[in-house]
Amino acid sequence: MNIYADNAATTKTSDKAIEAMVQTMKNVYGNPSSLYSLGQRAKEVLEQARMDVAKCIGADFKEIYFTSGGSEADNQAIISAAKFGLLNQKKHIISTKIEHHAVLHTLKKLEKEGFEVTLLDVPQNGIVNIEDVKNAIREDTALVTIMFANNEIGTIQPIKEIGQICKEKGVTFHTDAVQAAGHIPIDVNELNIDMLSMSAHKFHGPKGVGVLFARKKIVLTNVIEGGAQERGKRAGTENLPGIVGMAAALEEACLHMKENAEREIVLRNRLIDGLSQISHSMLNGDREKRLPGNVNYIFEGIEGESLLLLLDARGISASSGSACTSGSLDPSHVLLAIGRPHEIAHGSLRLTISAENTEEEIDYIVQQTKEVVAYLRSISPVWEKIKMK
Repeated sequence: MNIYADNAATTKTSDKAIEAMVQTMKNVYGNPSSLYSLGQRAKEVLEQARMDVAKCIGADFKEIYFTSGGSEADNQAIISAAKFGLLNQKKHIISTKIEHHAVLHTLKKLEKEGFEVTLLDVPQNGIVNIEDVKNAIREDTALVTIMFANNEIGTIQPIKEIGQICKEKGVTFHTDAVQAAGHIPIDVNELNIDMLSMSAHKFHGPKGVGVLFARKKIVLTNVIEGGAQERGKRAGTENLPGIVGMAAALEEACLHMKENAEREIVLRNRLIDGLSQISHSMLNGDREKRLPGNVNYIFEGIEGESLLLLLDARGISASSGSACTSGSLDPSHVLLAIGRPHEIAHGSLRLTISAENTEEEIDYIVQQTKEVVAYLRSISPVWEKIKMK
């Protein structure tokens, strides 16, 4: 049995997205910046995709900018807010310790340029305290950037409340919605979001294409210079097949969001219940306020890398944390931030399922995980000490 349970890393491209991309490559191969009819046809297709994406998040199509993915969108959003804030002598940025590295590394870069960054602590349930956000805002705060849902532990943040606080304080609010888009409802107006990042391959679209939503009032700073594409804010000939595939995938995901989420939650809870039977194990993040398909566990006395390799040998594709850091031997910064001790944070397992998974597969994952954890503990020099606690 081969089971894919790493959808937070990337998803299988949907048939609709593939078909849309193939048709675009075959029939709409012109450059959208060209003035002749073939180019203008490509321009029409590009703008239709922009409108389709905008509709899925309640935005105006003129507020949608196409990027190479979530990381680029995060970079441009944060750098833009920082540069604009600088014009008004605002050099303070608020974020959290559990953000994706696309955010954290950008903030580190800005710190070297003289900006002050406040990274908020996050409690054990993985959900930022609203009052902490409110209390951290100062007169010189240029930006609050807090992710919609965590890529490792799946916890969903109180985005609407944070957005309202920022709106009342006159502070720009950006959210990294890479894990949330296409999986849980998003309306940028209802949620008081000023900027938002998405990545197509997280909701069954192609890799290498994403979105930055930015309100018309936002002054964007270019991070890629060159031509006048994307209203002069993102140079480079648009990846039209990828963009069309992304729009098709997002439309399909939003159309079936409710039924997919309901199915995933049933499977997720079945998985949580099964893994909870393993002694000295802990679910990371709030049990209820988490993405429909996310399960993240710690098993004491083992190393996550060994667990992954042995599960892979049994046909299960999983991860121990963020896909972007899967090659690192360091424990997850997210798990450390929510208070997991360094010595046990290594033994984490992230399973992210989709609506295509079955109950039979979930039961197989549980059984194989039990067996692998038992085996690894049997050869662990520290397990006997842990067992005696």
